[in-house]
Amino acid sequence: MDRTKSTKSELYFHQAVNAVLLAGLIILFIGAYYCVVKAGIPYQDAPQELQIQYAVNMGIGEVLVKKGFLIFVSAGIVRLLFKSMLKKRQRE
Repeated sequence: MDRTKSTKSELYFHQAVNAVLLAGLIILFIGAYYCVVKAGIPYQDAPQELQIQYAVNMGIGEVLVKKGFLIFVSAGIVRLLFKSMLKKRQRE
């Protein structure tokens, strides 16, 4: 049997992993946007309303950065494992 060609399921899985990788990267950049642009540098002696707004935006940004990084790294690991598994199977 010719194992050099990828099956349809392998191509679908590879495409899904790439989509998750891209989604993690997008979430990471949205989180960075929230931290840098939306929250920005806190005002000195700001009123309570601005302090709350800053805390909310910074909290959202931190969560998105953490989750985006986790998704991106996890998908990268899955992609590397999948590639090594395919190479190992093609050698046999």
